[in-house]
Amino acid sequence: MITPKIPEDELNRLDALKEYSILDTMPEKEYDDITYLASQICKTPISLISLIDDKRQWFKSHSGLIATETPRDWAFCAHAINDKNNVLIVPDTEKDARFHDNPLVINEPHVIFYAGVPLVNQDGFPLGTLCVIDNQPNSLDEFQLNALKALANQVMSLFDLRKKSVELRTKINEMEAQNQALEKFASIAAHDIKSPLATIVMLADLVENIYANQLDAKGQELIQLINTSANNLAHFIDGILKYSRNTKLLQENKEQVNLKKVVTDLIPIIDLKKEVEFNITCDVDLTTYINKVALEQILINLLVNSIKYNDKNKIRISVIIEEIHNFIKFNVIDNGSGIKKQNQERIFEIFETASTADRSGNKGHGIGLATVKSLVEGLGGTIGLSSEIGTGSNFEFTIRK
Repeated sequence: MITPKIPEDELNRLDALKEYSILDTMPEKEYDDITYLASQICKTPISLISLIDDKRQWFKSHSGLIATETPRDWAFCAHAINDKNNVLIVPDTEKDARFHDNPLVINEPHVIFYAGVPLVNQDGFPLGTLCVIDNQPNSLDEFQLNALKALANQVMSLFDLRKKSVELRTKINEMEAQNQALEKFASIAAHDIKSPLATIVMLADLVENIYANQLDAKGQELIQLINTSANNLAHFIDGILKYSRNTKLLQENKEQVNLKKVVTDLIPIIDLKKEVEFNITCDVDLTTYINKVALEQILINLLVNSIKYNDKNKIRISVIIEEIHNFIKFNVIDNGSGIKKQNQERIFEIFETASTADRSGNKGHGIGLATVKSLVEGLGGTIGLSSEIGTGSNFEFTIRK
């Protein structure tokens, strides 16, 4: 018996094999179907998908054979990977000096005929073979040989698909770990920042109450400015936390919801002063299966903005909901001051704001619409804006049914 040579660049070959994370995995039907077809086409009792690591050949699929691995020194496939560009065919092992006294020839499974196609990855490393085995002398015709090569290509396609899937799972796990770390950091940072802010507000109130008679108008204005700035910063921090939790929000429970009822239930919450004229257009029975909390978050942001940034004495807001193919389309239309053309795209980016202040003279932090866009896209939809200065704005978004 001649022991197979170690391929050139063996360490890199072994590293390439490990990247597939396939050694010692459970049997899979896709691979077993290929070895079954190889046996049937080549008319041999045994077909194997064999992978060569540093000490053994291990069978991902072993049609017609009970064993799941053998020592590498005995492996016919370990010879085959040394000539990765050609099929190793041994018509009769008993007449071949390399194999005639091989334990796999002398004992079970009595390998007399062998044909193995190297499984070569995209970087040119041979990982193993797809092989067929008979316990008597045999040969393959051109059709059988071409079919065996084609099946070997399918094995490599499955390997590559598995590798991409493993890489994707790894990236997803890394992103989830990073998201959890970021959320934890955001919560801690928010707590550490909001605690002294609360103290600042309390002290400002205390100074205003105790020393009100001693402060002139300028002093009282400065105290009020401290209060306002601290409260704005607290709201800003809350906004960042909500934005950072969007992914978690979308993963929460979904339910069947009546879309018109979702909007009507929000109106008393956002229009406490009952100063808005609402017009809702929607089929009363229009429902969809969705994360209700995420949809409410989108609508609250858009409706509140339509009120806050409205410069008219009588605020009018229309909500139109339509079913279009596999999507639900929403239009939130107001009669407010409108948004300049150059600002209509960037306002959906985090920390970007339009130049206009709200009805109270306060300017936004640029988090609300970024949150809306993130949630809409997470629900499989898109969002856009059409607006004219002095006339109003129309926010149109879709969600996948």
